[in-house]
Amino acid sequence: MRHNGRVPRTLAVANQKGGVAKTTTVATLGAALGELGQRVLLVDLDPQACLTFSVGIDPEDLDKSIHHVLLGGVKARDVLVEFDDAPDLVPATIELANAEVQLARESSPEQALRTALRPLRSSYDWIIVDCPPTLGLLTVNGLSAASDVLIPLQCETLAHRGVGQLLDTVHDVQQLTNPSLRVLGVLPTLYDGRTTHARAVLETIADTYSLDVLQPAIPKSIRFAEAPAIGETVLSTAPASPGAKAYRALAGALLH
Repeated sequence: MRHNGRVPRTLAVANQKGGVAKTTTVATLGAALGELGQRVLLVDLDPQACLTFSVGIDPEDLDKSIHHVLLGGVKARDVLVEFDDAPDLVPATIELANAEVQLARESSPEQALRTALRPLRSSYDWIIVDCPPTLGLLTVNGLSAASDVLIPLQCETLAHRGVGQLLDTVHDVQQLTNPSLRVLGVLPTLYDGRTTHARAVLETIADTYSLDVLQPAIPKSIRFAEAPAIGETVLSTAPASPGAKAYRALAGALLH
């Protein structure tokens, strides 16, 4: 049952630069929204299937995944992995690495994910899409299916070069396939607020691109690395840690 009587918010988490805690953000923010009573679906659009691994599923054990939904006429409901006390998942498998070439041959290739998720929408309050670290057709599918995009960002000197490219892609999607797509802002991850460098990079990016900076910043922590190894998030493995508190605060802010 849908709790709020509205269409779900679909959040694409995107940054073509790897190593920015994108998958950690999808899994942990999803879990935090679940704690607040929201029905959450996670969608793994990354051929590396890190999100699928991080919730405790080995992609090699799966016969079908989002790849077969986008290209093989399989229903999303038929690959859905449901959990009692955690967000549900549409998983990825390595075959997704070939999906962009095959998708490009389809009509309306950038709308495949939106179309595939439509039958599931009424069951969820939030759908969170883990986009791959590229600006290809899979990320465009994630953006085309989304109501909002969140950009996780490690605050380092070269970070803003990638932000400009990503925002160009967002703009193209707004023009061509999804005019209502909204940029929520950048989420500072792996953040060390003690360094003036990190703060300066963040201010530069916010100013240069007129982006909101989402609060609180997600602090750097070894705890995040430990959690996926056992198929859980930091919310359950280290609930009192600064990282867990930060994602809980972000989830609360998104609901207000």
